[in-house]
Amino acid sequence: MDLYEYQAKQLFGKHDLPITAGDVCETVEAAVAVSESIGAPVVVKAQVKTGGRGKAGGVKLAKDPAETREVAQAILGMDIKGHTVHKVLVAHAADIAEEYYVSILLDRANRAFLAMASVEGGVEIEEVAAHNPDALAKIRIDALEGLTPAKAREIAEAAKFDEAIQGQVANILTTLWEIMVREDATLVEVNPLVLTPTGEVIALDGKVTIDDNAAFRQLEHAEFVDQGIDPIEARAKSFDLNYVKLDGDVGIVGNGAGLVMSTLDVVAYAGEEFGGIKPANFLDIGGGASAEVMANGLDIVLNDPDVQAVFVNIFGGITSCDAVANGILQAIEQLGDQVTKPIVCRIDGNNAIEGRKILTDANHHLIELVDTMDAAARRVAELAASRKGAK
Repeated sequence: MDLYEYQAKQLFGKHDLPITAGDVCETVEAAVAVSESIGAPVVVKAQVKTGGRGKAGGVKLAKDPAETREVAQAILGMDIKGHTVHKVLVAHAADIAEEYYVSILLDRANRAFLAMASVEGGVEIEEVAAHNPDALAKIRIDALEGLTPAKAREIAEAAKFDEAIQGQVANILTTLWEIMVREDATLVEVNPLVLTPTGEVIALDGKVTIDDNAAFRQLEHAEFVDQGIDPIEARAKSFDLNYVKLDGDVGIVGNGAGLVMSTLDVVAYAGEEFGGIKPANFLDIGGGASAEVMANGLDIVLNDPDVQAVFVNIFGGITSCDAVANGILQAIEQLGDQVTKPIVCRIDGNNAIEGRKILTDANHHLIELVDTMDAAARRVAELAASRKGAK
């Protein structure tokens, strides 16, 4: 579960990481009250789980409570990449001499943890990695040994932090590691970590992802659950489906995160030919999905009003293609008259012949079988564009 910035900073404060004073607000009046209590210039920051807040106008400075009122009125209710702003963080506007980047994340590929640090913070770390990779230090952390003070100092030195502040940076890194372990996080990130003119290093922004699998021992994390979650995502979560809503027209159902990500790419590429048709969601039904899981997945996707057509892309391994085919038909039967959108299926792998035969024999007017992934992506984009244009 990704946390909002204000929630991440609450965790930082809980573990005594140096942060700026402030509070989260849901109304303009509350924002003004926080500004008055701080008694200094503040920054008003939209609380949405997406990047690009600053460019969208969701992060603004206010020199006094009167200006805070104007800024909060402008930000609350605005739309940022499809996310409506319901809360703002009003925090002390710290003086900044330098901006840095530090993070610790779970490195699944290497079955370890990875610390990253750079003296070039305040921008997307992907930009630093792409344009100046030497400025980003990456240090492996052994899960059993943990992030020791000596390792933290090694990271600070590798990232070329000034010697005068390496001790502070090392202390912050060890605190971030403490948060990773004690809060069952998979990512803790500070961007920017800033140096003030007085020589203090503080966390100005924060990003934390916590592991839902550890919820049974982190009962207090229940307060972080977003009650304003997209209703489609909430329903998918009730089915234990790995689903993310996107801004597009083609519903995607696949098995395996890698295959689904590739499917998003081929649909977006094919959609360029038909006026910019894009994927409407990420939905991974998993490697051993049953007919019931397949049915639940299609139920979610078909009930998304933004979806014009659906692409079911399955490569059978653990998942048997005949089970997938039965799941598709089961979903259509369950939904009945609600099923009005075309479904393009590409099925390959384990029991693919049987699966294709099941769908062919069903002879449903909304189901099309296409042999290859690229051809299926083009066909579903064509169908989505046709339906979209007809409205």
